[in-house]
Amino acid sequence: MRTKWNRVLAALTAAGLVAGLAACSGEEGAAGGADLDGKRVAAMTDYKAGDRFKATEPVELRVLYSDHPNYPVKDDWLLWSEITGRTNVKVKPTIVPMSDYEQKRSLVVGAGDAPEIIAKTYPNQEDAFVASGAILPVSDYLDLMPNLKAKIEKWKLQPELDTLRQDDGKFYLLPGVHEAPWPDYTLAFRTDELTRLGLAAPKTWDEVYTVLKAIKAAHPDSYQLSDRFEGNSILNVAAQTFGTTAGWGYEQSQFDEGGKKFAYTGATPEYRKLVEYFHKLVAEGLMDPESFTQKDEPAIQKFATGKSYAISSNAQTIVNDYRPGLKNIPGATVAKIPLPAGPQGDVMRVTRLENGLMISAKALQSDKFVAMMQFVDWLWYSDEGAEFVKWGVVGTTYDKDATGKRALKSDIGFGGMNPDAPKKLQKDFGFQGGVFAYGGSTELLQSMFTEEEVAFQKAMSAKRNLPLAPPSPFTDAEREQATLWETPLKDLTKQATLQFILGDRDLSTWDAYVKELDGKGMGQYVQLVNTAYERYKQKNG
Repeated sequence: MRTKWNRVLAALTAAGLVAGLAACSGEEGAAGGADLDGKRVAAMTDYKAGDRFKATEPVELRVLYSDHPNYPVKDDWLLWSEITGRTNVKVKPTIVPMSDYEQKRSLVVGAGDAPEIIAKTYPNQEDAFVASGAILPVSDYLDLMPNLKAKIEKWKLQPELDTLRQDDGKFYLLPGVHEAPWPDYTLAFRTDELTRLGLAAPKTWDEVYTVLKAIKAAHPDSYQLSDRFEGNSILNVAAQTFGTTAGWGYEQSQFDEGGKKFAYTGATPEYRKLVEYFHKLVAEGLMDPESFTQKDEPAIQKFATGKSYAISSNAQTIVNDYRPGLKNIPGATVAKIPLPAGPQGDVMRVTRLENGLMISAKALQSDKFVAMMQFVDWLWYSDEGAEFVKWGVVGTTYDKDATGKRALKSDIGFGGMNPDAPKKLQKDFGFQGGVFAYGGSTELLQSMFTEEEVAFQKAMSAKRNLPLAPPSPFTDAEREQATLWETPLKDLTKQATLQFILGDRDLSTWDAYVKELDGKGMGQYVQLVNTAYERYKQKNG
């Protein structure tokens, strides 16, 4: 699972939790104290958790929609007609190609032209839009969302939601929420080769090195690990166990639990150890240096043709990419391994928040605002809505027996289910699409998992989930100043990281690199982060 964070929380005092809940509630008839007079057209008068929302008159809502190239949006999807039939709401997607989504989202929100619902937004991506007033402080309106409020209470999500709060104490993103952590990305190995060489699946990063060395001895002319995702996945997952962040999950500041303050991530000892580890893999010919620059397809082809034996993976890439690709190698098998343990121990760092949505400030001008928030609550946060956008329609796309077990219709495929079926749940019906289908109960999440993936999740759940860093939200003025430092600092860190790993820059120049960071404003930036952290701590306990 890909996550992006600036502010995450290790622990809150009991008083802090109470304060957080108080900030989410308001008087009957007013969400968080906001005036909703004249904004209840088409809304249900007694909407509560567990109810199906149905607008009392037709409603049309625009949604900024990230269009996936593997299942491009279609007007005739069952998803759209079924939403309208159930809720009396017609969803009009404003379609943006997935490859351009973040850039186009910034443009339309910045110009004030965004649809009412701005989907597919990860935590901290909303920060850039807060100061302009372009998006709503959604924490003011949680009283309109009984399903979300019920899950916050039942799943004890208050601390994680508080990580989203800005300096004004409010949060501006409605995140996807999971009942439990959901780790997915790790390394996959050619398990037939491990068996042939008498090797056990590695349980630590040191053992990953040892296993790659053993495969290298058997195949001296190949790279044992040729990675995809331009190195972003493997750096992200490995960094968790080294006590830092990198790759997809890179955050410019990391919290030192001992010193109770933030440091610049790319200059920490933990980050250096991570860089040194991958430098060793590349230097000894165990990891393809193209792993950090090549697109996915060459990496997949190298794995499929026996030119590599390990690659980053999630549950879907095993089913969709690697096993079909290995069909031409007799006896070839592949499986994910649980995340290897590292210097920090057998740990992971996974949040229960997912990508979610922002609400355009213009939406508050509508007389159907309350109906819109009730609709969002049902589609994204109710049990019925979560099952619907994931599985589709009972009797049409799937069946459900008396025990609650679900099964896709035999002519419909998804992932490892009915892989040879002529129709696909995503491409032909629009379900399980990524814009709506995020979050929910563990039972629902795992209802589409193979037995193999359920076993993987069980192994991962035994790991210690590291505490998340405390919040350090900037004021508007601080955010403006921080932006001037963040881009050059991140660019330098990314460039130097790649140079160190590939050997284009000698690791003996690490101290010089840190001085270069300081010349880009590292010290002032870290001071700003710690000032924000101390202020938040004083305000909230």
